[in-house]
Amino acid sequence: MIDLLKKGESILSPISGKVLDLAEVQDQIFAEKIAGDGVAINSTDNIVVAPADGVIVLIFETNHAFAMILENEIELLVHIGIDTVELNGAGFKRLVEEGTKVKAGEPIIKVDREFIEEKGYSLVTPVLITNPDRLKSINYNTDTVVQAGKDTVIFYEVD
Repeated sequence: MIDLLKKGESILSPISGKVLDLAEVQDQIFAEKIAGDGVAINSTDNIVVAPADGVIVLIFETNHAFAMILENEIELLVHIGIDTVELNGAGFKRLVEEGTKVKAGEPIIKVDREFIEEKGYSLVTPVLITNPDRLKSINYNTDTVVQAGKDTVIFYEVD
């Protein structure tokens, strides 16, 4: 156990809510881990934060998703909601710009929950490691309620 703590890395929840197994996500790309490995958060909050220290390398034009690269070269994707790209950016406000170096817990996107839910979209938020081939191991903290920027949702070791 002590060795795991020395070598392991963790990803914090980017948004408050309940942690789900990716298989529970109502989108085949996420449920079958085609886009990467990780978890999803059935979110309850309006602010999406950086789940780790790193650089924001991409914020989708529609602000519904962002990608980060961590110092250990692990690539993360946070996708806010299911099919929310169809909103063309409505309901999402970018709080940082691409290229920004961020610390875990720093706000990245503000979400207008009421607007998005009124439009019929789910705000289940997949949190993915998009280069899982670099991992020696990955563990998930599913079926727990977490706070954004405070609680671990993924624990992994780099190969």
